[in-house]
Amino acid sequence: MGQAFRKLFDTFFGNTEMRVVMLGLDAAGKTTILYKLHIGEVLSTVPTIGFNVEKVQYKNVMFTVWDVGGQEKLRPLWRHYFNNTDGLIYVVDSLDRERIGRAKEEFQAIISDPFMLNSVILVFANKQDMVCHSISF
Repeated sequence: MGQAFRKLFDTFFGNTEMRVVMLGLDAAGKTTILYKLHIGEVLSTVPTIGFNVEKVQYKNVMFTVWDVGGQEKLRPLWRHYFNNTDGLIYVVDSLDRERIGRAKEEFQAIISDPFMLNSVILVFANKQDMVCHSISF
C-alpha cells in the first residue's frame, strides 16, 4: 500500500518515470499508436519482430513504452517484459471480430501473471474510426 501511495504522490507532485508495456494481437495497431505518441504522426509500419521501445514525455512523467510484437509465435515471450512494469496498454483491433475471443484470452493471461498484479491497465479499442462492415451477432 505504501508503494502505491508513493507512486501516486510522485505522479502528481514530482518527476517520475514509468515503464509501460504495450501488447495485443498482431496488426492491432500497437506500433502506430507508439509512434503517434512519440512523434505525433501516424507512420506506415511493418509487423514488429521483437520489440520497439521509445520514451514519451507527458507533463511530469517520462514513459518508457515497450511495443512488443503480437504474432502468435512471439506471444509466449511477452511474460519476459512483465517484471518491473508499471502499466499495460492492451491494444485490441475493434474491427477484428474473428479474433476478439483470442484477444480476450491473451489479456486474461497477462493480467493474471503475478508480475502484472500492481500494474495500471488501459485497454485501447483501436480502429474504431475506420469504416466498418455490417456486423451481425
